This record gives sequence, C-alpha cells and structure tokens, in this order.
Amino acid sequence: MNNFVKRSLTSLPLLIILFFSIINNFVMIFFLFFVFFIAFIEFYKIVSRCFIDKKKVFYTSLIIIIYLSFFVSHTYIFLIKDNYKEFFIFILLICISTDLGGYFFGKLFKGKKLTKISPNKTYSGMIGSFICSLIVFLIFYLNNFFTLNFVILTVIISLTSQLGDLFISFLKRKAKIKDTGNLLPGHGGILDRIDGILFALPLGISIIYFFY
Repeated sequence: MNNFVKRSLTSLPLLIILFFSIINNFVMIFFLFFVFFIAFIEFYKIVSRCFIDKKKVFYTSLIIIIYLSFFVSHTYIFLIKDNYKEFFIFILLICISTDLGGYFFGKLFKGKKLTKISPNKTYSGMIGSFICSLIVFLIFYLNNFFTLNFVILTVIISLTSQLGDLFISFLKRKAKIKDTGNLLPGHGGILDRIDGILFALPLGISIIYFFY
C-alpha cells in the first residue's frame, strides 16, 4: 500500500470526526482535548530531543501547554458562536488545500528546493499551495458566501499554514526524527497532520474577529 493510499484512508475517518465535531459540541470538546493531549505528547518528544537541559525542556513545554490551551479554547469559542461555522470551515479548507496543493504540485512538477529545513518542499509546491487555496476562495466567492476582500485572508492563512509546516519540520530536523508519531498511517503523528492548522487557524479566527 503506497503512501498516498494510506494518507487517503487515514484522512477519511478524520474528516468524519471533524464533521461531527462541527455539528455536536460534545464531540467537538472531546476531539479538541484529544488533539491537545496527543499534540503535547508529540511536542514533548521533540523538545526532549532538542534540549539536554531539563530547565529548557520544562519552560518550552510550559509555553507549548499555554499555546495549545489557547488553540483549543480559541477554536471552541469561535465554533459555538452563531453563523461562524462557515468561517471555520473556510479556514480549515484553506489549510487542507494548502497542504494538498503543496504535496501534489511538488510531486508533479518537482523543481528547485524551497529550503534545507525540509528537503521535500519545493517552489512548485509553494505555488501549488497558493493556487489550491485560492480555488477554495473562488468556490466560496462564486456561491456568494464571501466578498473579494477575503482573498487577502486566504493568502495570509495559506502562508501561515506553510510557515507552520516548515516550523514543525525544523523542529523535527533538530530532533533528528522523521515523524512526530505513528498514530496516523501515511501521515505520521497528529502534529504531522495539523502542523499548518495549529498556527493558521487561530490567526484566521483572530483576523475574522477583528476585521470581518
């Protein structure tokens, strides 16, 4: 079974869980706390490999707990607000399309490497990430969900998602590990799957709060 098939089979149950999380608050709380718990364990594994000093491990872990708490609470508060779920779906689809665009365009066109941090990242993948995210925006725009000024938000979310991906790749490289875990066949760990979302979602939510 190749990596693409594994990724597809793993993504299906995750999308189903995510769907029920959006329509049911109890499932949502459970899912968010599950993500918090597993993501922290995987972060801790990386941090403990990056630092020998126990104080650095402790303080870095504390920062991670604070950020993950912010991520979970920020997402939950946003989702329970009336008429905000379509914004959440939009942000999430931008992150997913960014990831898929980078993967498929990178595999298809290959080309020059983007950075030494992650050898699999290419300029063609970066362009593909923006193209796919803008296609998602176009679908929402043509269906009269959003106005043209949302194209700026789309680019910001896509860029942040890519930077988040690179940041986790940097940490993995520093810790000398390929995947953050093995929970998701074809994906690796939870962090491998939500690396971009972890940073792009809170930013997207905050921008919508203040500017839309």
